[in-house]
Amino acid sequence: MSDVTKLIHEYLRHNKKFPHVFCAGCGHGIVLGSLVRSVHALQLPKDNVVIVAGIGCSGRMAVYVDFNTVHTAHGRALTFATGIKMANPELNVICVMGDGDALSIGGNHLIHAARRNIGVTALVLNNQIYGMTGGQCSPATPQGDMSMTSPYGSLEQPFDTVDLAKAAGANYVARSTSFHANQLDKLMQEAILHPGFSVLEALTPCPTQYGRKNKFRHVVDMYNWLKKNTVKVEKWKEGDSRIPTGVFQNLDRPGLEERYAELRQSLQPQE
Repeated sequence: MSDVTKLIHEYLRHNKKFPHVFCAGCGHGIVLGSLVRSVHALQLPKDNVVIVAGIGCSGRMAVYVDFNTVHTAHGRALTFATGIKMANPELNVICVMGDGDALSIGGNHLIHAARRNIGVTALVLNNQIYGMTGGQCSPATPQGDMSMTSPYGSLEQPFDTVDLAKAAGANYVARSTSFHANQLDKLMQEAILHPGFSVLEALTPCPTQYGRKNKFRHVVDMYNWLKKNTVKVEKWKEGDSRIPTGVFQNLDRPGLEERYAELRQSLQPQE
């Protein structure tokens, strides 16, 4: 049995219908593979891992993995994740969201999770569109790009997930793509292990809703675009039009759950 097959049997639920619901060429499956490989590489017990997911294509990831999983309401994944982490700080809580889930209806929760520095890993799968609900413009759709709700091009400036997370106070902030699988694995493992709030943005193509509307003739063109238009942050310079990837913030402050435990301890009666 190959190593890949062993991972499939160990970490994916066998009673779910496969192949998964992601469209052919969708990068979400690659991110799912990276998550499985990262948990395996870190040797985290499955019973100590909690996957909290929101709504949309990315939310389906929680259905397939054999961990503790919660499929929550749209935009509210981080609130559930916060409660789980506060109730049991020993758990490795990973929150999976799309760009719409994390930055639009859930944007306020992302900001305050970062401000609180809760010990949760936020995995933002950014395909620059609302993929499952019809292809509407999302908060990450590039200005000028087409969608069902911007047929003549989006007039709005998109959020930069990295800049937003840094400014809000996240301990660890990183970005990779579904093309750069090895880099994604490395950053995923760092994000999971890092104390406090970690944000990892994964740029992932949506050939069905985004690619077709924006003149990508084939999904391979979308991956080639990621290859050509991204650069490691160490090589990125001001004015470079490419998207930087890598680690953008790496702080070592205690998470909210740690500060809360210290407060509770300080309030205990002294003998």
